[in-house]
Amino acid sequence: MTEEVAKNTPGAETQAPLLPEPDRLLLHMPVDIRNVSLVILAVLASLFVLHWAKAVFIPVMLGLLFSYALSPVVNWLELRRVPRWLSAAVLLLAILGSIGSTAYSLREEASQLLESLPLAAQKFRQAVKTRAGKPDGALENVQKAASQIEQAARESGAAPSNARGAMRVVVETATFNVRDYLWTGTLGLLTLIGQFTVVVFLTYFLMISGDAFRRKLIKLAPSLSSKKITLQALQEITGQIQRYLQVQLLTSALVGVLTWLALLMIGLENAAVWGIAAGVLNLVPYVGSLVTAGASGLVGFLQFGSLNMAMVVAGASLFIHMLVGNLLTPWLTSRASRLSPVAVFVGLLAWGWLWGIWGLLLGIPILMIVKSVCDRIDDLKPIGEFLGS
Repeated sequence: MTEEVAKNTPGAETQAPLLPEPDRLLLHMPVDIRNVSLVILAVLASLFVLHWAKAVFIPVMLGLLFSYALSPVVNWLELRRVPRWLSAAVLLLAILGSIGSTAYSLREEASQLLESLPLAAQKFRQAVKTRAGKPDGALENVQKAASQIEQAARESGAAPSNARGAMRVVVETATFNVRDYLWTGTLGLLTLIGQFTVVVFLTYFLMISGDAFRRKLIKLAPSLSSKKITLQALQEITGQIQRYLQVQLLTSALVGVLTWLALLMIGLENAAVWGIAAGVLNLVPYVGSLVTAGASGLVGFLQFGSLNMAMVVAGASLFIHMLVGNLLTPWLTSRASRLSPVAVFVGLLAWGWLWGIWGLLLGIPILMIVKSVCDRIDDLKPIGEFLGS
């Protein structure tokens, strides 16, 4: 009876038979909303503290990096029966003296260079305006029409001078106060000198302490396995940071020498100053090369009086940075650390947002420390895997 009803039902022949649905594969992952919320709050609080107390964290991190870079020399002198306090003091004084003597020997060239930058920028703007002041015929007609419309609107919307009840408002710009400018600049200079002094003394104390902090961290570990893991992490952090600093010093020296030779062949004045500037700014990822290329291009335009020569000077500097930064530095950095290029780029963006230029300088060593710690903690291993190459 039911079969006859189904046959007599209109559209029954066009209905397809119902097939059983396949079983869905579900991934059971317990999510604790409370823990996730606590983690998010902890991350936000950490970011706030890092940004708020950057005046403390930046000198501490710089002191740690310099101590990692100079400790091998102090250790080598200690094996030759030289006291650590004496070798550390002599090493720091030698470095500061060499920096001071180099700056003193190049003071005249540097002052000439700084004096020429405003004039170079002014001439560059004039040259750009001259080139931009020669538009096509259609663009020139459009510009004239827009100017006429703007003038007509200004005349029609202007209020008569004898209108009753109108109040005339005069906006006066604030005058330039030299005292305020000097006071702000003096405070900034004093702050920089104070932070530099803190970094020097902190580096000195870390070098004379040797591995005392390492022994204390190992001693605080609760079990023997934890002591071994802590020792391995500290050794890996030390080795990676020292290799990274060696790579940075090597590539910066190479960029400085190549920039000096290239600009000397082009005929740019004060090529030695530009070589030193290129080597120092090479330590700042991404930003240093652009600053060097832009400033050298302005000075090249001032000296040669041609945009083409300015582009040649800037292009040579930028080409050297790109050649060393895209070929040699990644290969050496990959051997010095096991960080992913994507993680390095995102990390530099984050630390640059937090600490500015100092964040770009310290971002990669901080990522090395974070990865070494996360690789040895079970709950943090996903973070270490994400940072790895």
